[in-house]
Parts: sequence; structure tokens; C-alpha cells
Amino acid sequence: MARYTVVSMPGDGIGKTVLPESIRVLKTVGFDAEYVHGDIGWDFWCNEGNALPDRTIDLLAKHKLGLFGAITSKPKKEADDELRPELHGKGYSYFSPIVTMRQRFGLDICIRPCRSFPGNPLNFIRRTLDGGSEEPRVDSVIFRQNTEGLYCGVEWTNPPAQVRDALASHPKFKPFAQVPGPELAISVRIITKNACQRILRAGFTYARKFGYKGVTVCEKPNVLRETSGMMEEEAKRVQKEFPGIALWSTNIDAQMMWLTKNPEDYGVIVASNLFGDVASDAFAGLVGGLGFACSGNIGDDVAVFEPTHGSAPKYEKLDPPIVNPIAMILSAAMLLDHVGEADKAKRVRDAVAAVVREGKVRTYDMLRLTGGPDVFKKGATTTSQMTDAILCHL
Repeated sequence: MARYTVVSMPGDGIGKTVLPESIRVLKTVGFDAEYVHGDIGWDFWCNEGNALPDRTIDLLAKHKLGLFGAITSKPKKEADDELRPELHGKGYSYFSPIVTMRQRFGLDICIRPCRSFPGNPLNFIRRTLDGGSEEPRVDSVIFRQNTEGLYCGVEWTNPPAQVRDALASHPKFKPFAQVPGPELAISVRIITKNACQRILRAGFTYARKFGYKGVTVCEKPNVLRETSGMMEEEAKRVQKEFPGIALWSTNIDAQMMWLTKNPEDYGVIVASNLFGDVASDAFAGLVGGLGFACSGNIGDDVAVFEPTHGSAPKYEKLDPPIVNPIAMILSAAMLLDHVGEADKAKRVRDAVAAVVREGKVRTYDMLRLTGGPDVFKKGATTTSQMTDAILCHL
């Protein structure tokens, strides 16, 4: 009997392509696990009115570990239009299954490492004063609060009377008081002290464990005085538990400018949901893009690991597949870290680093090509060939 059971959730689009590649790597590195399939994705919304069926929730509750590929999400009207006709008018409303998963299992700590691999042609390069160029080493880890903020799902179009009455009690709502309900859309940004403390403490703990000098809180407290302000105030309190680890603060908009000036100055970054999403994608762009962007969603009992790229359905049907599996493979390495298999995780990352450094095997994105079936004529390798090269180094 295997030591671990992992719920495998390919999802939509290229999730179905890259997730099996990560399992090949896990098996080769000697991870003692069996894999059970979990239904999730757009087809289940269309046919069942639920993109995350209860049977998959039950599997996660039982086995505690998940690997997730990618999901297709569409705006409300498009989602409603694609629902099976006999399900219309029965109260079904589409909501992102990965967000549902995070909230259902309290996966409030999202870790997104953004580290450059030497030899990657997609790494960030900047000009030097003498007219030359240099490639700074990027080693940033974004800790994103996963369950609150603007992604918490508390929204209305045409809000009910009691909501409007509550909003009307705030003087800043006065300019909107006469807007007709159908013309008024509201999303609520909710931040709590407990969640702030958990994500901050996770960030500081990581910084201390891996030798980072400080933690940067990336928010917007000069405008979002209450919510970002709470994150900043809690950061000051938590920092006192970690003497020797500095606390820095940046505004999200300024951070987007500074990350292309001196990205090597930023190590552990902590942010609320939306700002963490923005920061992690921006830093990922410095280390090769979403083909290298891995993540873990971690709660008290359950953890799910996923690449941060989307489902890219236009590439799903290409045969052979062209997409880069490295983000999914690095997400699997994070799963290994999570269960205490640090040596195996290091072997996986070292194998990826070796393939990137050699430069003999590169997927279309690493060659800066537009995706399509003709990329192989221009030197690109298939998804499986990239995995094969990584397996050779294992």
C-alpha cells in the first residue's frame, strides 16, 4: 500500500496535458504514492451545474493532497449560456472551483516561488551604465492570502435593499445613492486580523528558515486605509516575533515599477489576494513566464498544488502537445516539500535546472515562438520531450 494518495485533478485545456507529465516525474523520483482522479472543470459545470462536484471534495477531504492542472472560467453570462438547457432556472451560479476549493478547505496560504534558472533565455536582463547588460538573480517567493480580499466572492449586481441601506450609512456612498440597482455592481474587499496574521507568520517563518533578510508587505494602505492598513499593522506585530528579519513595505503600483529595476532586492513578499496575484504574475514574467510559475495552496489539513497558468484551450488539441510542463513539475516538487520529501524535491528542481542550463531541449515559449503546430520546425520540443529530458537527469 502506497504511503500517500494524491487526488489528481487535470481540469481543463492544457491541465490535461501537463498534469500527467508531473506524475511521471514523481514516479521516477521515487515518490511512494497512488493517484486517484478527481472531477473538476468546465464540462462538469455545463452538465451538472457544479464545476467542483461533491465527490471531488470528498476525495480531497479524505486524502488531504491534491495536484491540480488548470481551469477554464468565463464571465457570468457566458457561463449561464453554456449550462445544459434543462438546468437553466434552477438556481445554479458559476463560481471558480479553485476559489471554492480554497475557501472550502481553508487553503488560505498560497506560496508562489519565482526563481530564475541560469540559462533560461526568458530571464530578465537589464542594461548597465556602460552600455552592456546583466542578468540579476531573481529569487522571490510571494505569500498570497488566498481566501479573503476582493476574491472572497461577496458581490452583487443590483444589490438588495438591506445592502444599499448599509452602504448608504457611509458618507462616501453618497455619489452612488441614486444609481439604479441594475446599473450598480459591488464587490466587497474583506480582510480579517486572523487571516493577516496567518499569512504574515507563514512568510516570516519561511524567511527565517531559508535565510531571507526581510519580508516585504505589498499593499496600498495610503488609499485602502482600512483593509491594507490592517495588513500593515498586523505585519508590525508579527515582525516582533522574528527578531533579525526586517519588515519592509511597498505599494502594489510602485512595486510593479521597482521589480523591473531591482528585482534581486525582493525575497519574501506578503500580500492580500488580488495584490498577491498581480505580484506573483509580474515576478513570474522575470523568470520565464507562466511556464515556470508554480504554486501551493495550503491549509491546516489539505494542500493542493498547481501551476498558475490558465487552461489555454487553443493548445489542448495540438498533437503532439507543445506546452511547457515545467510549472506543473515544479508544483509537484512543492508537494514533495510539503510532505517532508525535501531531498526528492531538490532532485526534481536540480533536474529542471540542468535541462534549462544545457539549453538543448526547449519548448516553444522558451524559444519566444508563437504557439502552433509549426513550432517543431523551428526547433521547439514537445511537452513529453521536455519531461523526458528532466527524467534523464533524475
